[in-house]
Amino acid sequence: MRWFRKPLFLLEPEVRILPPPLITEWVRPVTQLGAQSDDRANPPPRLIFEKSCRKAGFCLNKQVKRGNMLNTFMPVKESENLIEKVPVVVILGHVDHGKSSLLEAIKDFRITQKESGGITQHIAAYEIEYKGKKITFIDTPGHEAFSAMRSRGAKIADIAILVVAAEEGIKPQTKEAIDRIKEAGLQMIVALNKIDKPEANPQKVKGELSKAEIVVESLGGEIPCVETSAIQKTGINELLELILLVSEMQELKADPTKQAEGVVIETHLDERMGFITVLLVKDGTLKIQDIIATQSTMGRVKNMKDYQGRSIDSASPSQPVAVLGLETRPLVGEIFKSFTDVEKAKEYAIKKNQAKTNLFSETKEGQKVLNIILRADVVGTLEAVEGMLKSLPQEDLLIRVLKSDVGTITEDDVKLAVAGKAKIFGFRVKPNPQALRLADQKRAKIFYYEVIYELIQKVRSLMKQEIESETVRKDIGKMQVLKVFRTEKGRQIIGGRIIEGEVLKSAKMEILREDELLSKGRIIELQREKKAIERGEVNDEVGILYEGKERIQEDDILNFYIEEKKKSEF
Repeated sequence: MRWFRKPLFLLEPEVRILPPPLITEWVRPVTQLGAQSDDRANPPPRLIFEKSCRKAGFCLNKQVKRGNMLNTFMPVKESENLIEKVPVVVILGHVDHGKSSLLEAIKDFRITQKESGGITQHIAAYEIEYKGKKITFIDTPGHEAFSAMRSRGAKIADIAILVVAAEEGIKPQTKEAIDRIKEAGLQMIVALNKIDKPEANPQKVKGELSKAEIVVESLGGEIPCVETSAIQKTGINELLELILLVSEMQELKADPTKQAEGVVIETHLDERMGFITVLLVKDGTLKIQDIIATQSTMGRVKNMKDYQGRSIDSASPSQPVAVLGLETRPLVGEIFKSFTDVEKAKEYAIKKNQAKTNLFSETKEGQKVLNIILRADVVGTLEAVEGMLKSLPQEDLLIRVLKSDVGTITEDDVKLAVAGKAKIFGFRVKPNPQALRLADQKRAKIFYYEVIYELIQKVRSLMKQEIESETVRKDIGKMQVLKVFRTEKGRQIIGGRIIEGEVLKSAKMEILREDELLSKGRIIELQREKKAIERGEVNDEVGILYEGKERIQEDDILNFYIEEKKKSEF
């Protein structure tokens, strides 16, 4: 057996140095875990090294660089009520890089097949057990529409797994995920997925990650990396081992004796029972009959189920649960706390109106508006649809959301749509029978979709129709009247010179006298040198058979224009 020995250096006077006689006592586990080098250029993996130090009762000073792992240690402090906390792991990455498939491989969750359009449409939390220890996973969609959900997922997790397809490398949402992880200050593990594909090139992907300042351990960095195949279920055990190792190094602790607190992950409306809210307990223990409050609502926990739908009486730290009992819909991402009495809960909860109006830009004078009422199955998807609508070009036509909520489309929604001349959009929800009957009677338009791309495309189509239904005036030229040849009832034959632009036979005309608009008319015939033409250019002398109420005089200015359908950006 080869021993791992390096000199110890004192960086701070108050830091205790590990006594030399104890070196072998805590270095031995390093060798047992696979580190067999005593070469300074090849130190053992950082996490394995730290684990051996922890077992000896010391922790690594994080200011020490990788090459000096053995330099400085500080005693580990423990608290009486603290227990080891289950790690909360968020899975982030680009769309279609295999995040949901990786979760399936970890615990046979058939997520992908249940999702519309091949994407996870709302945030979800799952628990698995590996080698007697639990891990909570948070899955977030990779599509660009769900940026806010990914950010929220990163903020409530302890560890982040960055999933990168080994055959594609870094993509836009990969870069966004890296930013989210850094912003949240999470320990990261890179999972190079789809390693089974013939075109997989893990070394190339590692190089791309290095350029994004994510240097994996095999390239001399500090980021653990594992190669996985969700299809062949390879690398899964190694990934779980790393998660438990990182969790142990972080010394994640929680106090189960405290009042519960955590985060609202998701909310949906059950027509019979009311709002069902998915909570992630961060600290303390949540129990049936506890009074809980967020900044926008409160209530008493009447019923509580785990991620498998089993009724439970209490939820421990890091456990995701679905609770029934909140009075109104809480906002996703809000912090919840449990209280001993109602009055304290009321002090914490600030009541807010859940109906959102005028979510987008203020209407400019003369600007056209497309009014919309939105309904979705859960708050996360509602938020994603709103975000995508807001990103649509709105210079010519403004999208105004009159109401945005979760649950079935109701009669009140139809009444509001009729009053506000709005279109109703349902995402993974449909109208109840009463709403459907009323919509038929009032001829209110209801559209419902299972795939977010199709909903947005329909909105774009409606915007295009609305914009292109508008005609736009385009001035094309001017002519000075030189001679009036004949005047009849309602008609005149005049001659003049085109002084600006061009004149088209199909154009409309205005009569200006001393810069004042007198009247409008139309061209019956356009001639040059006694020959009929369709178009005259600047400096041409032309004759016009004009029809209109006002009589044209010499030196009048005729302004010519056409009206076109407005072109949209869609």
